[in-house]
This record gives sequence, structure tokens and C-alpha cells, in this order.
Amino acid sequence: MRQAGGVSLDADEVARFDALASRWWDLGGPMKPLHRFNPARVGIFRDAITARFGRDAQAMRPLDGLTLLDVGCGAGVLAEPLARLGATVSGADPAPELIAVAAAHADDQALSIDYRATTAEALLEAGEVYDVVVASEVVEHVNDVPGFVRTLSGLVKPGGLLLLSTINRTLAAHALVIVGAEYVLRWLPKGTHSYDKFVRPEELRAACEAAGLEPTDMRGIKFDPLRNAWRESGDTLVNYTLAAAKAD
Repeated sequence: MRQAGGVSLDADEVARFDALASRWWDLGGPMKPLHRFNPARVGIFRDAITARFGRDAQAMRPLDGLTLLDVGCGAGVLAEPLARLGATVSGADPAPELIAVAAAHADDQALSIDYRATTAEALLEAGEVYDVVVASEVVEHVNDVPGFVRTLSGLVKPGGLLLLSTINRTLAAHALVIVGAEYVLRWLPKGTHSYDKFVRPEELRAACEAAGLEPTDMRGIKFDPLRNAWRESGDTLVNYTLAAAKAD
């Protein structure tokens, strides 16, 4: 799928995730790995945002007063905890059934989140900007990573922050994410990921720099089998996050 003047997800990618809409919030369903992964990325993103804006990460609502856009928000698994941290959150996803599920779930949780079935390109064309833009587990599903990052950069206010999380293009990632998670353990539906679309950290850094952003922090996220949980790590061989700031 392409939108005029920009890059968006493939139609097959959108349809694949849209088909999972009804089970997105099923903690034991096909999105179970995403729910287990979520606390680690929320913690990393919270810390990056509070560091950028001079907030206390341990405050009850450290993101109060900040506007945040979650691009490729799915059914709101990341948007909801960021809203609970105080941010004024908008969520964008081109899959309409996912947006409907996200809106209904937020309503059930008494959370005010502005969900829209749209693309980052459409929001950029409309002139929207935010203090923080997040695209988590999205860049590995787009056709043109540098073009997509340029679009995201255009949505970030001067002085703001872009937060990304994705999968490194390594043999370890292929073994763990595709062979292990999709085919052996069946944590994810087969075909969720394509190895060729995984993005190496140096490629993502270069895309951010070309888009006028300064990469400021990179963190790994690793599964800890002893704790049976994901945690922040210095190991970026498989999953990693990148924070990139826009100058004032």
C-alpha cells in the first residue's frame, strides 16, 4: 500500500495484522509475545522521554503535558501505558479494524486516546507535529526505511524526540525471531517477519541522521529465560531501541 507522497506499510502487512484485531488484547493469543515484551520497551521509552524533557522518570505521571504520536499503534498495547504516564496520546494505524479495537479497549479503560485509521504520511501532509513520535516494531514492515524515517522526523516538533524499536538483521535474529518464535515455539504467526526487512543499527542511525535527527541513545532488549521476562540489555544483536532528537 502506498500513499501519495510517502511510504507506508505493504497491503499484505496491513491485512495480516488487521486479521488479528479481535485477538490483539488476548494475553494468551497470537499477540502474547508483544504483551510480554511491552513492559521493557515502555520503561526504555519513558526513560528516554524524561531524559530529553528534564522530567523525573519515577514520578506518577512523568509525561504530563507532552503530546505523543504512536505510529503503527495496532490495538493500543503501547499507547495505553504511555497515556497512563500522562502523555496526550494519538495513535495512527492504517488497519481500520485494529483502530476500532484500540478505541473500544481505551474506552473500557477510561483512557482518552485519539486513535485514527490513517498513515504517518497523511498526518505529515496535514501539518501535525508532536513532542514525541514513537514507531515501535514498525520499521521492519515498511518498504523504504529512510523515507519512512524522514516522514517520522517531519512529525517531530523542534526540540522533540523520535523513538524507534526494531529487529537487527543478524543470523541470531533470524534464528530467534523467525525460526524460533514463528516456526518452533509458535509465539508469533508464521510470516509475521521477513528477514530481508530487518534493519541494522547503523542503517537506522544513518536514516535518522539523513532526516535531520541526532541519534542519542541505543538500547538492547533481551529475553531473560531465568526471569521469563524481557529486560533492557546492552546486547543489540536481536531487538533494540533507538532515540533520536530534533534540534530546537
